[in-house]
Amino acid sequence: MAAYKAPLRDFQFLINELVDFDAISKLPGYEEVADISDAVLEEAGNFASNVLDPLNVVGDREGAKFADGNVTMPKGFKAAYEQFAGAGWVGLPMPTEYGGQGLPWLMSTATLEMWNASNLGFSLGPLLNQGAIEAILLVGTDEQKKTYVPNLVSGKWTGTMDLTEPQAGSDLAQVRTKAVPQGDGSYKLSGQKIYITYGEHDYTENIIHLTLARTPTAPEGVKGISLFITPKFLVNDDGTLGKRNDIYCAGIEHKLGIHASPTTTMNYGEKEGGATAYLIGEENLGLKYMFIMMNAARFSVGVQGYAIADRAYQAALDYAKERVQSKDVAAKEWTPVRIIEHPDVRRMLMNCKSQVEAMRAVGFYVAAALDHEHADPDEAKKKEANAIVEFFTPIVKGWSTEVATQVVSEALQVFGGMGYVEETGVGQYYRDVRIAQIYEGTTGIQGNDMLGRKFLKDMGKTATKIMMQMQATVKECSESENEHVKATGVELGKAVAALQKSSMWLGGNAMKDLRQTFAGAVPYLMLWGYVAGGWQMARAAIIASKKSGDAFYDAKIVTARYYADHILPKIVGYEHEITSGGVTTMALSEAEFDVDRKAMAIA
Repeated sequence: MAAYKAPLRDFQFLINELVDFDAISKLPGYEEVADISDAVLEEAGNFASNVLDPLNVVGDREGAKFADGNVTMPKGFKAAYEQFAGAGWVGLPMPTEYGGQGLPWLMSTATLEMWNASNLGFSLGPLLNQGAIEAILLVGTDEQKKTYVPNLVSGKWTGTMDLTEPQAGSDLAQVRTKAVPQGDGSYKLSGQKIYITYGEHDYTENIIHLTLARTPTAPEGVKGISLFITPKFLVNDDGTLGKRNDIYCAGIEHKLGIHASPTTTMNYGEKEGGATAYLIGEENLGLKYMFIMMNAARFSVGVQGYAIADRAYQAALDYAKERVQSKDVAAKEWTPVRIIEHPDVRRMLMNCKSQVEAMRAVGFYVAAALDHEHADPDEAKKKEANAIVEFFTPIVKGWSTEVATQVVSEALQVFGGMGYVEETGVGQYYRDVRIAQIYEGTTGIQGNDMLGRKFLKDMGKTATKIMMQMQATVKECSESENEHVKATGVELGKAVAALQKSSMWLGGNAMKDLRQTFAGAVPYLMLWGYVAGGWQMARAAIIASKKSGDAFYDAKIVTARYYADHILPKIVGYEHEITSGGVTTMALSEAEFDVDRKAMAIA
């Protein structure tokens, strides 16, 4: 299989033309970014292609190994991590005062795509550092920041999120890990956490676990959860490492995919009666703090989705250009041709290409808002950016991962029977991408979050503002002299209308029947994602139409038109599913599944 090629030209287009990079480069701390952005992305692309991509198959076949409480990473991974950390990639968007590069999230999003596309199993390790850093910087003490953040930024140490327990999957109200105060400011933690990504490995000398637990006086439910720093090795006052803490890996999971990424079970207090830990922020506000990490991770998982989709598309495109099979349907003589000349193969490839570009464009749109949220001195713009980030985070996570799985499946289909054979490599992408719809909150959780907390909670104010911007783009398309742009606008207009009608219905029905309303949560999230993708594709086509004659811009226009003709018409059906399907979802499912709420009640 051909090596991964970073889509640098598309990155440059999105950064320099689709989002307002000029405005971002004028934000405090970002003034010199424009001069180095191309060089940074090119170097990241080289690292992804030449270091990470060759290890991807190695990681899949060897996997992480567990023995006697220790995890050994696949051959070459530790050396690659040392190169990765040494080059400063871990701290790319982090503050310079803690050793970071201080670059915009916009650029970090581009590099994140490259790491995930080239080697998802590897990229999951350093990914979690960013969430841990954000949480400690926001609510940690000055001493905690000084002790932990520089080492996490440099990659000398890694961080984890320890949330899930055997009885508490996504329902964190059921967390039972205990945190007993010791009188010296520390706590002793006892309990078990499962599904902890990179909870144990051989990359670094220390691993910093951010752990959810309950103090003895904590109230029940989510209001009684606190967040703690639990280092694998305790840290002395002078910054050197002390004794091993009472937190140990009990094993790693054998998974469908991402074999190189160790998914661990962590036991707290198994040997010495408790793991020493330190409270972050205030007691009982742990879930609020954990969402700092979780939201960052959810956005990153959305990027993972379309990153793997792009890698699979690249593989399918390369294969289609080489594989000779059957004759041209329009040819009179039987002369075998490359399969890329077959109309249906071309259709599948365009399905992949158009949706990858749509997902990426939405991701960059949100990344630009992240930069304004973090660095804009104008409070009004900061607040507006925060609303966009909050609203779109579940969409990027849920929609991108759902679509990515479909795209990877279609890319595999291009290979025919060879796609089902492991030696071609595309099967790994199919296995790896499937987790993206599940971890950091399933698509159902993202749908509930988006509908309940992001749409209904603010009475649709943010959604209405965004839909008005979409309508402005529809109008701009109608005024274009380019026929493809005009046609794209027509289909986008229909999709926006379906989104508006669905939004109005959900807003009104929520006051009547919440179960029926939330039966449409995932369809509503998917509708938003597809329409947002069409919106960004239309904006890209408008820009490209003013620079026609260049192959890249011409392809942008055609790809946007394809998305409008082939993708948007299909999603208009979500309106019917949302406004009418909730009734049958609840009524027929109760009859079919014989739901007896009293009998099923849990004491």
